[in-house]
Order: sequence, then structure tokens, then C-alpha cells
Amino acid sequence: MTAVARPRHPSLYQLNTRARLHELSVELGRPATLDDLPDASLDRFAADGFDWVWLLGVWQTGEAGRQVSLGQPEWQHEYRELLPDFTPADVCGSPFAIREYVVSQDFGGAPALASLRARLAQRGVKLMLDLVGNHTALDHPWAREHPEFYVHGSEDDLAREPQNYRRIDTLRDPRVLAHGRDPYFPGWPDTLQLNYRHQGLREAMLKELEAIADQCDGVRCDMAMLMMNDIFDRTWGDRAGPRPDEDYWPTVIAAVKAAHPGFVFLAEAYWDLEWALQQQGFDHCYDKRLYDRLVHDGAEQVHGHLTAETAYQDRLVRFIENHDEPRAAATFPPEKARAAAVTTLTQTGARLVHEGQLEGRKVQLPVFLSRRPD
Repeated sequence: MTAVARPRHPSLYQLNTRARLHELSVELGRPATLDDLPDASLDRFAADGFDWVWLLGVWQTGEAGRQVSLGQPEWQHEYRELLPDFTPADVCGSPFAIREYVVSQDFGGAPALASLRARLAQRGVKLMLDLVGNHTALDHPWAREHPEFYVHGSEDDLAREPQNYRRIDTLRDPRVLAHGRDPYFPGWPDTLQLNYRHQGLREAMLKELEAIADQCDGVRCDMAMLMMNDIFDRTWGDRAGPRPDEDYWPTVIAAVKAAHPGFVFLAEAYWDLEWALQQQGFDHCYDKRLYDRLVHDGAEQVHGHLTAETAYQDRLVRFIENHDEPRAAATFPPEKARAAAVTTLTQTGARLVHEGQLEGRKVQLPVFLSRRPD
């Protein structure tokens, strides 16, 4: 295979797969799959100058995650505020609690994804999918079959920090496993934390990523910094075993790119770790610092940020909204919104546009819901 030429400053469109297919299902009067995404929409992506479409949430999730999403009282309050006619059927569970890296059968499975990728390629548009490397769903097969792949806790941990641990029935016996988390916040209750100090887990995740790379042109790596040795140490200390000599990302990125030249790795990155992740092999990293400066600081701080070294800026991803941030139209006054859009969409590096941003949507949809308000 030969390397695929890529634009120096690519534009990426993020599409909420579940919400969009729900809308198409209503229009068609039947369950919609990826095959039902109209050619006219794909034509529009290409005509608007997008080089990539990122399909958020195509992988198979499970009922365990959905029940967690449905059962959290504070989340229920948010659902009902957003959708006055809310019903439990609107809850699909988080796309970041993945049970298996196979395309959801609700979306048409692998054949529908392959067809969509081909239709995009005909228009010169590439396909990006998710990799949620830090954790899995509660009902991922590994939890029962390979509990050694996860960070373990004790009964004392569970009693002291029930928000961070959960008892799981494995094939051998019940184990206390940790919820996925970062160093600063409680665990995500619909997830289990993978142990990146375990060599078997590293090898298993590489196989998963190689299979993903057969189905798309790049991956957006959720919370990529959490798998770095330094951050993993900060989160878990010595409870996960001896620290590996090498970081995870340089090895796995090199292996995938050797088999798939031109494959792109995009990191969700925070805490000023963009440069470190770039050095570990990522093609692009979120520029969250620019977003924060646009929202909270003045022009001088924004200008100073944009005078960093070009080689560094070329590998950043600029945005003024995504699924994790409030809608730009609800965040910025109109004049500032236009200035912020120009600032992010005309810089070096990659540019990310979130579905609904171009139309001025103001309501941020929780990732746990498959339906958004009109």
C-alpha cells in the first residue's frame, strides 16, 4: 500500500449517528440504518469543503450502560428539561461505554458502514470513527473472561468509594473492578477501567485497533492522555502493577500505520498535553486551550496563543463546539461568535465543525439520548 495524500489543514464534520438516524427513522416511518443517510447529505459534506466525517457512536453498546444512563436521578432531571415529552425509550446509553467494537446492528452492521465509507470516498471524503481506549462498558466480554485486563480494587475500596468501584461477576469469581476515570473526577459509572500496565491488555487493544483500522480512515481517541504512563500513574498510583518502560501510544500508532499507511490518529487532549501526544505519534490533538481563551479571555491572549511554533499548530484541532462543549450559538454573543468561527476555521491545523453548528443550534444534546429537541 502507498501513503494516501492528505490536505495539510483538513476540515472535519462531527455527526451524531444515533440522533441523525433517529430523525431519519421518523421521516421514513421505519428504523433507519447508515444505508439511509441520503446521498444529498454526503454531497453537501463534500461541497462544504469537509475532508472528513466523524461518525460519533457507531460501535455496539449494551443494556448495562443504558440502565446506568436511565437510572441516574441528576441525568433524568436533565433529560426532562431538554425533552418535555421524555420517555425511557429516548435513552440509548453513552457511546463511550462500548461493549464491542462491531458496528451496531441497529445501524445496519459492518456492511452498512462499508457502503457508507465507499460512498464518502467517491466524494473525496474520509471516514473517522471512535476509539475509547481508557475503559469499556460494564458488560464488555473482557470483564467476565479477562478481568486481569482491568484495574482491581478491594472490598474496602468499594465500601469507601462506591462511586469509583463495582463488583463484577467473572467466569471465576466476583471481583471488585474500578470504574473508568481521570485523576480529577469520580469514575464514570457505566464503565470499567482498563489496565495499561498489563501487557496482555496492550496486545488485545492493538488487535482491536487493527480491526477498526480495516473499517475507516482514522480514529478520534477519547481522552487519549489517560493512557500515557505519567497520567496513568497520577490516576492509579501503584495499584495497577509495575510501570511499563514504554508508553502505549508510540508502539500502537507505529504498528497500525505500518499496516495502514495514511491512517490518522486524532487525540482528545487536555491539561496542555498536546505537544507530548504529538511526540507520541498523534497526527492531530484538540486545541482546548484556544477554545478556553476564546470563551474566557481577550484578543491579546488569543493572539499570543496563535503565535506558537507552526509545526506545533499544524497538528492541532481548532473548534468552538463539539459534543462535550456548550453550543457556540448559546455561548458567544453574535458578533463574538462570528469572530470565533473565523479564528478557528482559518488557522493552521485541522478544523472541527459539530453537527448543527452551521445552523446555529443552541441546545447541547447529552450523549445518553438518541433524540434531540426540534
